[in-house]
Amino acid sequence: MSNFLFGYHIGVMNGPIVSVARELGFEGNSILEGLVVSIFIGGAFIGSLSSGLLVDKFGCRRTLQIDTIPLILGALISAQAHSLDEILWGRFLVGLGIGVNTVLVPIYISEVAPTKYRGSLGTLCQIGTCLGIIVSLFLGIPSEDDPHWWRTMLYIATIPGFIISLGMQFAVESPRWLCKAGRLNEAKTIIRSLWGVSEVDRAIEEFQAVIKNDGSDLDSNWLELLEEPHSRVAFIGGTLFFLQQFAGINGVLYFSSLTFQDVGITSGALASLFVGVTNFAGALCALYLMDRQGRQRLLIGSYLGMAVSMFLIVYAIISPVDEQLGHNLSILGTLMYIFSFAIGAGPVTGLIIPELSSTQTRGKIMGFSFSVHWVCNFVVGLYFLELVEKLGVAPVYASFGGVSLLSAIFAYYFIVETKGRSLEEIEMSLNRNFPSRDR
Repeated sequence: MSNFLFGYHIGVMNGPIVSVARELGFEGNSILEGLVVSIFIGGAFIGSLSSGLLVDKFGCRRTLQIDTIPLILGALISAQAHSLDEILWGRFLVGLGIGVNTVLVPIYISEVAPTKYRGSLGTLCQIGTCLGIIVSLFLGIPSEDDPHWWRTMLYIATIPGFIISLGMQFAVESPRWLCKAGRLNEAKTIIRSLWGVSEVDRAIEEFQAVIKNDGSDLDSNWLELLEEPHSRVAFIGGTLFFLQQFAGINGVLYFSSLTFQDVGITSGALASLFVGVTNFAGALCALYLMDRQGRQRLLIGSYLGMAVSMFLIVYAIISPVDEQLGHNLSILGTLMYIFSFAIGAGPVTGLIIPELSSTQTRGKIMGFSFSVHWVCNFVVGLYFLELVEKLGVAPVYASFGGVSLLSAIFAYYFIVETKGRSLEEIEMSLNRNFPSRDR
């Protein structure tokens, strides 16, 4: 539900932004229109950085409940806004909440899921985001005829927040966090219910061995990210999100509606629906393959597919092929790119970082990595159209293809396979300071 809300807020302003600008008195001002959309990213950046401190102190369960406050309040302020300042405050608060829960949800899943299902369950984040985008696009259709419909869409955005707050009341806390907090009996009860009686002693032994070696996450600080092996994982996490964003996903999504217009699909909602369904289909494939093929193979295959797709579009633009054929190749390349992204680069990036992170610094490494994501997201959004206007589509898309190839190489040399291994096994293998033992 948290990632559904993330996807919903990604799409909720795409269609109605013109109606919002007209009603609030800044119609025709592209800078202010862009600010209403992008201030969400500023809030998300701050939220992602603060998430590590919150999860260390309160645990995932309580932090997710606390996080619904800015999500609900921000949506209500936005829905009732009668000035530019009010809509900006509302969007900022929503971004703050999204920044926290996009970090927390992958951590929570990685820490409570059984090892053999951790990858598939982690992919649900991507599926939730896809569904949120699709629903927001469907609900945005009436905004073309009703200039006030955007308020209804933002009121609807409060509902998932209430569901999260109520639902987490019945959810379990991470047994790993409970161990760090010294609440062993609660941790044993949860392990017994989630993983089975046979796993209790082994899991507690591994948790305590890691905590003894690393110290409690409740006492960790940001400076520890400068030490090995935490610095290595932070570098991998930040680089993965840097490459993900500069491989061009947001630029391709933005430009996809124009690509569809070239083949006669003039409805922006219909074009977005094609994109959303393709994204969802790729995420479903990732759900099936994640714990079968492994993270590294999916990531490499995903980026290679994205590179081929970009070069196909570049070929369609610069080669002397029939115009209609060129448009069709561009559509094919766009859908291939989105499918390739959804099968690996999208879900694996957020999943593998908490898997590689130590118990001690998991929250802070995830917060740092996602802050890189939001900064790069903002930069690409800010300069993409300017680069297209100055250089043309082909050179920009060729650079996206080049970054995708570079990303595949990075994944081959730097990503450690985590499929079928407990988080403690992964941490022990990465930490040279951990005492050797029979594992």
